Amino acid sequence: MTAPSTLNRDILKLALPALGALIAEPLFLMLDSVMIGHLGTVPLAGLGIASAVLQTIVGLMVFLAYSTTPAVARKFGAGDARSAVSVGIDGMWLALGLGAVLATAGYLATPWLVSWFNAPADVAAQATIYLGISMGGLPAMLIVFAATGLLRGLQNTVTPLWIAGAGFGANALLNYIFIYGFGWGIGGSAAGTVVAQWGMVGAYVLIVARLARRHDARLRPQRDGVAGNARSGGWLLLRTVSLRLTLLLTVAVATSLGTEELAGWQIAFTMFSFAAFALDALAIAAQALIGLALGRDDPRAARLVLRRTLAWGAWFGVIVGALIGGLSGVIGLMFTGSADLAALVMPALIVLAVAQPICGMVFVLDGVLMGAGDAKYLAIVGLLNLVPTLPALWLVAVLHPTGAWGLVWVAICFFGLYMVVRLVTLGARIRTDAWIENNI
Repeated sequence: MTAPSTLNRDILKLALPALGALIAEPLFLMLDSVMIGHLGTVPLAGLGIASAVLQTIVGLMVFLAYSTTPAVARKFGAGDARSAVSVGIDGMWLALGLGAVLATAGYLATPWLVSWFNAPADVAAQATIYLGISMGGLPAMLIVFAATGLLRGLQNTVTPLWIAGAGFGANALLNYIFIYGFGWGIGGSAAGTVVAQWGMVGAYVLIVARLARRHDARLRPQRDGVAGNARSGGWLLLRTVSLRLTLLLTVAVATSLGTEELAGWQIAFTMFSFAAFALDALAIAAQALIGLALGRDDPRAARLVLRRTLAWGAWFGVIVGALIGGLSGVIGLMFTGSADLAALVMPALIVLAVAQPICGMVFVLDGVLMGAGDAKYLAIVGLLNLVPTLPALWLVAVLHPTGAWGLVWVAICFFGLYMVVRLVTLGARIRTDAWIENNI
């Protein structure tokens, strides 16, 4: 049985590097925004459209990491490092196959995807250039997801952090050369990012090949292994679709209330997203440690990980909530400099602050059940969570409250109702032993 102090160290050892790696992808986008922003408003607007499409695709495919981590950790915990590495390699092959299909389809569909946004012709042209080139990096992004999941399952979150950091540095240098040195404009930014992403794949391939030699693991894909990753990933994809649908509908409701309300919601949701990085890092630690414990056939250790990470999530939520609440009056000013918008968003930020402990527990419970391989349950309750949330959002859209009150009701629907329902449905699972008994 792991001592509590040792478990705390294990959680930190996994969570802190994972947090650094999680920040890498937003930094890629931020870097692109800064460099393209110096080219003018039209290219920057084009980037906004292309990024919305890419982030949707990549967000749906994140299951490649979340399904690989517990599968690898389970084998590793059972003392079968050879099978653990082999399962991870199968996940990388699955990522390559999915990425190739999506990249080809996405490249061919790029003009059509851009047309959804009904942008001016010059903006659409810039978006088409960036998105078309970026499709070449899509398989790389998915392989990185799966390879990261493999290393997390082996209880290693430090190596992904180093690779993510090196990738960010290479992306910055290449973008500068391609955009300003070669004069490629927005296409140079996309090309630099694609090259950096494939460079990260090269680093992972070298590391995984070394692991395969060390543990005598197979490098060729195995039908059963790829199919197993696909089955688990399919359930997690369904769970992610339900989450993305809620996010999109929430934005749609905020949009219907007015431009200022939409801008205010963007501020509130950005603060939620930043807090989510740290909570995701705790969830990743929970995934890896739960998978390891169940692989060792040690349900007592799994329950201890559950209790400890859940407590960490709740307390972190209290701390972050206090910070957001304390700064709620100035956060709007930091984003826009507008006192009116700061006053508009302040009540919604207070709702977010109050909800943070709930958010912390929800994120951790997600990680715990992913680590237990309970993907089917996560998919089913993901759909059930929509049942009370969608009518609430519809009611806000119909009643059409505006100003600060309108934004508060949108915040209550998402930060309050939706997250509370998720806590209830996820909490119901861990109150029994079903999540352990069905997955040992």
